[in-house]
Amino acid sequence: MKLACALLFAAFAFVGTVSAIDFSQVQVSGKRITICRVNLRKDTLQLFSQDDANQPIKRFDRLKELLEPRGQTLLFAMNGGMYHGDFSPVGLFVSDGKQLTPLNTSAGFGNFFLKPNGVFLVSETGAKVVESSEYAQLHERVILATQSGPLLVHAGRIHPSFIANSQSRLIRNGVGVVSPDIVVFAITEDPVNLYEFASFFRDTLHCPNALFLDGSVSSLYSEKLHRSDFRMDLGPIIAVTSSK
Repeated sequence: MKLACALLFAAFAFVGTVSAIDFSQVQVSGKRITICRVNLRKDTLQLFSQDDANQPIKRFDRLKELLEPRGQTLLFAMNGGMYHGDFSPVGLFVSDGKQLTPLNTSAGFGNFFLKPNGVFLVSETGAKVVESSEYAQLHERVILATQSGPLLVHAGRIHPSFIANSQSRLIRNGVGVVSPDIVVFAITEDPVNLYEFASFFRDTLHCPNALFLDGSVSSLYSEKLHRSDFRMDLGPIIAVTSSK
């Protein structure tokens, strides 16, 4: 599918010297998409799920309140994977080098189980999106990992189950890896189908591997954009912070 892409870099595209996160907005075939590009040489991604009392955080404002006594400012956050009714991760969850939830390779119903699904991770060698069965083959230390599904793009190929003209269009978000140092998060401002979203990661962002994080609940926090979405309570949250 040919995509007519007009880059519409807004006034907020440059973040400044404190953080390497770049925010921009693009329009693809009339659909607006906000992009958050993280440079891991300058910023550190973190995964959050529970507070100090082992209760689910659920919301960006609560995460912000949790971080403030630690001397940290929340710069960027996004829902970071699918979750159960108790807000615990459905699949693999690794935070600060510790695995809290194991890899989930079982069969089931819904987007998470639409194989191939995958894992977004940051290891000591950099960022990757891998197919779930490939995760066990990694030999480097994993610092952060979240499992979700389906894979939007794997080795440059769009997921075989996606239908170009599908009428299942929602607000969606996902993550792709440009290089071991550059991670790109995207959230749509207009409803899109999975094929359109995958095509965007592959053809516009040039990500050979990208992972769907969720739809409907998709939310973004950005201090720079003065934005803190709330559609419903969240499970895993992926974020970038800075020290005060």
